[in-house]
Amino acid sequence: MRRDGLMRLKRFRVEETKRRLATLDGMRDDVEKKLSDLDVSIARERQRANDSDLGRLAFPSFLRSIDSRCENLRATLKEIERERTQCKDDLAGAHQELKSLEIAVEQQARRAGEEEIRRSQSRLENVSIVRQMRKHALRQV
Repeated sequence: MRRDGLMRLKRFRVEETKRRLATLDGMRDDVEKKLSDLDVSIARERQRANDSDLGRLAFPSFLRSIDSRCENLRATLKEIERERTQCKDDLAGAHQELKSLEIAVEQQARRAGEEEIRRSQSRLENVSIVRQMRKHALRQV
C-alpha cells in the first residue's frame, strides 16, 4: 500500500513538472510576442516620425522608452529560459525516479510470483512424496 502512495507521488511530481514547463513555455511565447510587437511599433513610429518635424524630435525619446521596455523583456526572457532549463532538469530527474520505482516494483512483483511458483511446486512435490509413501506402505501390508 505504501508503494502505491509513493508511485502516485512520483507520477504527480512528473505531471506537475510538465505543467510548470508548459506554463513557462507559454510565458516565453508571450514575452517573445511582446518583443515582436515592440519591433513593429518602432518601425511604425519611425515611419510616422519621418512625416513631421515634431515626430522627428519626439522619436528619440520614444525609442529610449521602448529600448528600456525591450531590455526588461529580454531580462524576463533570460530568466524564463533559466527556469525552463532547471524545470527540464527537474523533469528528467522526476522521470528517472518514477522509472526506477516502476522497475523496482516490477522486480519485486516478479520475485513474489517466482516465490509463489516455488512454493506451489514444493507443495506438489510434498503431496507426491506423501502419495508414494502411502502406496509403498499399502504394498507392504
